[in-house]
Amino acid sequence: MTRIIITGAKGRMGQTLIECAARVLDLQVAGRIDLGDDLGAVIDKGDVVIDFSFHDATASIAELCAAHRKGLVIGTTGHSPAEQSAIRKAQSSIPIVWASNYSTGVNALFWLTRKAAEILGAEFDVEVIEMHHRLKKDAPSGTADTLGQILTEVRQKQLGQKIQQKHGREGIVGGRTAAEIGIHSLRGGDVVGDHTVVLAGMGERLELTHKASSRETFASGALRAAQWVVKQKPGLYNMQDVLGLK
Repeated sequence: MTRIIITGAKGRMGQTLIECAARVLDLQVAGRIDLGDDLGAVIDKGDVVIDFSFHDATASIAELCAAHRKGLVIGTTGHSPAEQSAIRKAQSSIPIVWASNYSTGVNALFWLTRKAAEILGAEFDVEVIEMHHRLKKDAPSGTADTLGQILTEVRQKQLGQKIQQKHGREGIVGGRTAAEIGIHSLRGGDVVGDHTVVLAGMGERLELTHKASSRETFASGALRAAQWVVKQKPGLYNMQDVLGLK
């Protein structure tokens, strides 16, 4: 039995995690934490904390988990470089799964994006388009940012030069170069999460798209990561490790 504590329990993802966990026989929700609650008062009741709270709370959550030797699954996005650095300090004490997206399909998209970019080469221009609901606070999404990082790594190897990410275009920006990657964010309605990678060549175009219609796909992946991480040594992992895609 894996005992989980959920931070951000009253939010959309928190509620979905609770609903999905109730359908998994060897999982128990040992704590539900939200704004104003004290994680320290319940942390010893759980084996792992799943964080879907706010970016500015994750570092303190990671520090507390490290102090109590509890595993951590981070689903919150939008962390600043300073916040990221503070969170990473905990990896020497506890196992952490930190992913921009816990969907199995999206992680397949990450893998396919790298392979497609490697196969098609620098002759194909690459762009990322993402759309989320009107209430999402950060842009681009963590998933789009990961796709951008993957494409940047591949393109830097291909061209041997620095790659520039462009977040939208406006005005007389000139022609597109091979050393740029466009990332575009759309917001509206109740869209759970759509991501498309466009690889455009002369005379042909390849598009890789993932569309999420329910938050359950993310919740199920996060719960799977929680069950996996409690068996790991201290370190920093992602969903590719959980799924065995590395």
